[in-house]
Amino acid sequence: MQSSSILSVKDLNQMVKDVLSDAIGQIWLVGEISNFSRPSSGHWYFTLKDDAAQVRCAMFRNSNFRTGFTPQNGQQVLVRATVTLYEARGEYQLVIDKLQPAGAGLLQQKFEQLKQKLSDEGLFDAIYKKTLPDNIRTVGIITSSTGAALHDICQILKRRDPSLHLIIYPTQVQGTEAAAQIARMIEIANIRQECDVLIVGRGGGSLEDLWSFNEEVVARAIFASRLPIVSAVGHEIDFTIADFVADVRAATPSAAAELVSQDSLDQIKRLQIQEQYLSMAIDYYLTRCREMLNKGYHRLQTQHPQAKLAKQLNVLLTYRHALYDNIQQYLLRQTNLYNYLDKRLLRLSPQNTISALQLTINQRQQQIIHLIEQKFTQSQHQFALQTSQLNSVSPLATLERGYSVTTTVDNAVVGCAAQVTVGDFIITRLKQGKLVSQITTIDDKDITSK
Repeated sequence: MQSSSILSVKDLNQMVKDVLSDAIGQIWLVGEISNFSRPSSGHWYFTLKDDAAQVRCAMFRNSNFRTGFTPQNGQQVLVRATVTLYEARGEYQLVIDKLQPAGAGLLQQKFEQLKQKLSDEGLFDAIYKKTLPDNIRTVGIITSSTGAALHDICQILKRRDPSLHLIIYPTQVQGTEAAAQIARMIEIANIRQECDVLIVGRGGGSLEDLWSFNEEVVARAIFASRLPIVSAVGHEIDFTIADFVADVRAATPSAAAELVSQDSLDQIKRLQIQEQYLSMAIDYYLTRCREMLNKGYHRLQTQHPQAKLAKQLNVLLTYRHALYDNIQQYLLRQTNLYNYLDKRLLRLSPQNTISALQLTINQRQQQIIHLIEQKFTQSQHQFALQTSQLNSVSPLATLERGYSVTTTVDNAVVGCAAQVTVGDFIITRLKQGKLVSQITTIDDKDITSK
């Protein structure tokens, strides 16, 4: 096993993070917020869940300050996020860069989907855009007859060019029936052919208020119109599908009135319109090219040999770890068997028997020594006793009591007179010293008989 092929946990998490980011990329999803927290760092951390699953999310401070509201637990939201991996814990999570309430968010998502669909069909392409006539004499206005937008348009047209003839096509601009009515009024204006240009729009409002101008039926009616159409919906920051399909987009209804009316600055206005149109066309083109490039890039990444090699490497590492575990288990079993046999051999070794016998010999030696010492003590005691008894009958003891012992010169004890004759020398032993005598008279009578 080569050490260069062994990954660290950090390397593995980095590899998984790269695979997730490249394979999935940026996505939109909707869910319910729970476990929302906002630490002192300013980042947001929460869980996004639905009835079947949940995922951890992070929205960093440089993104959440643009949100405009603080989400709450239990709130349904639509988020745009990148799938990634939190390397420190090895957990996958979403890094969110855009968050909005689910109601408006779903509408925004629907807006983006329809925008992409119509863009792919070419409804936004510059080749279909009609230029405004040079001499506009009649202006058709498709809007609410009671709205402020109509009042603003009429006031500006009256001030800039009182000679213009106005034709109003009243319609609802908000509600469930509004989109169909707007499309119908565009068709009627095209059938009548009684105006040079159409202004289609309304005043500002929320995304829900402006939604009629994001309906597909309105977009297709604008695209099918033979009359040039100026889209004038909402405020300058508001963009609708109608703005993209229309021949000219005006930032506000008042701006639309200025676009279709003539004054001394007409040429400058036209240049500005062309600049805006060119910028929008380039933006559409670049957006489509970027989306195509991203699709191709992600598709290439999923088919890249490196991704396949990474997958095979994971399989190889799995097998390697399994092989290593098996080897470790085999070595452990062999070690246990060796230890068992070693202990068994020790139990059966002659050395143990020799040691046991040696211990027995040592014990027997101690017993013999103890017996010898005991016997020796008894013998000493017996010797002392016999010595005492011997001393009690010893001639020396008799001498001590005042008696004497008589012996011949040959050291034979004289016990009776018959043992000696007159003239013999005898030796008398006393307590102290001895006497040498010569027998002159012998009396052999028994003194005990007297």
